[in-house]
Amino acid sequence: MQSTTKIALVTGGSRGLGKDAALRLAERGNDVIITYNSQKDEAQAVVETIQQTDRRAAALQLNVGDTRSFEDFTAALQDTLKTFQRERFDYLVNNAGHGVTVPSMADTTEEQFDELVRVHLKAPLFLTTKVLPLLNDGGAIVNISTGLTRFTHPGSGAYASVKAGVETLTKYMAREFGPRFIRANVVAPGAIATDFNGGRLRNSTQVQDMIKAITALPRFGQADDIGSVVAFLCSDDAKWISGQRIEVSGGMYL
Repeated sequence: MQSTTKIALVTGGSRGLGKDAALRLAERGNDVIITYNSQKDEAQAVVETIQQTDRRAAALQLNVGDTRSFEDFTAALQDTLKTFQRERFDYLVNNAGHGVTVPSMADTTEEQFDELVRVHLKAPLFLTTKVLPLLNDGGAIVNISTGLTRFTHPGSGAYASVKAGVETLTKYMAREFGPRFIRANVVAPGAIATDFNGGRLRNSTQVQDMIKAITALPRFGQADDIGSVVAFLCSDDAKWISGQRIEVSGGMYL
């Protein structure tokens, strides 16, 4: 008899928000497949942590900025699913990405912008459509955006604009995949203390104090503030939520 345990695929799951999302998904009883770009050892450590909870886990290499690799990745995903005695998975979390820190929009280079588009917008579109035949009806997609699509911060214009595209893309996913009862939603983090953008928030008390001063709940975010919301959206508790943007920022700039 085939297992009824759900399987989640989390891109960029070796560290930061993706790692915590993977761990929270496992806590909710899901098996988890994560991807990593270059941090194989860190990815394997996440896999081992999940396996210690008696959940199945695996890590696959994927550079989301290279759409040419998606064909081989999909084949590797199919092979991995077979080791789980499954043909399909249930939840897709498009998390992999990076930031660009520049003094102002005028300092953004074309190369930086093109890379942001490849990683943050092109990848969620084409990876999702590539693996869509393997995603079970009744499943869910969670795309990661940013609070910076609602409020502004100098130097983040290019990054936030690309993420605004992700939010529009998500609404179209919700509409077009809805006939299969596949839900699509956005999680938009506020300021989170991870190694994102070189760990600027995590390592600077000055930045931390600034974030506290502009946030209704006077603290800065941690990875588990985001991972738990992702895991919620990848569950039947969120079965009537689709096409929505959920900001998880503690109430920044209210």
